[in-house]
Amino acid sequence: MFRRKLQALDYHNPSGFNCKDDTEFRNFIVWLEDQKIRHYKIEDRGNLRNIHSNEWPNHYGKYLTDVNCPFSVQERQESIDWLLGLAVRLEYGDNANKYKNSTPTNAGSVPKDAETLVNLDVANPDFKAGVMALASLLQIQRHDDYLIMLKAIRILVQERLTQDAIAKANKSKEGLPIALDKHILGFDTGDASLNEAARILRLLHIEELRDLQTKINEAIVAVQAIIADPKTDHRLGKVGR
Repeated sequence: MFRRKLQALDYHNPSGFNCKDDTEFRNFIVWLEDQKIRHYKIEDRGNLRNIHSNEWPNHYGKYLTDVNCPFSVQERQESIDWLLGLAVRLEYGDNANKYKNSTPTNAGSVPKDAETLVNLDVANPDFKAGVMALASLLQIQRHDDYLIMLKAIRILVQERLTQDAIAKANKSKEGLPIALDKHILGFDTGDASLNEAARILRLLHIEELRDLQTKINEAIVAVQAIIADPKTDHRLGKVGR
């Protein structure tokens, strides 16, 4: 998920970088600070360079605080992505003349539903941090494409967090009277009271199953909103190209 940014920063192994390997991860942070970010003075980078120290996570946490990263040590992937965004921004600032005439290879492939976001700088670390924070707060599945995550956030807010949606959700459900004797139990316990209790339990179970099915449907819709955006060719009557 970091390959393109690593390539932009001329990292030696952009395709094989494994952030879950502690040694590789710590060496990467040292490289990023030494070569790209350079927030600390050279003489102040000793704690970060001592990658075998048991205190290294604490020093890394302080480093994240010092560079104003909104993510914690435990949020490794998020903090790496944020630091890479910062490094790319600094790299561009140091070589503005080199990149000012460059044209992104995918400049013409912005989705139509993202046209309203055309003025957003999706490469801005602050934008990414804000989207990640919202996604975490709303418990939305994370995705490599921040625009897709933002779209999912918008859908959730529209469907669940508008005033009308909240008012509808807070409405108490008015139950309808049910004639238990009209519902066939399918077996006889030999006790009229037990039969009535069994009918009530069966009806409650059916209601729980309905609620479960509704939640499953909502989960499917939420996942599709994030990962599914098929192209439809009406001439072929098929989904796909």
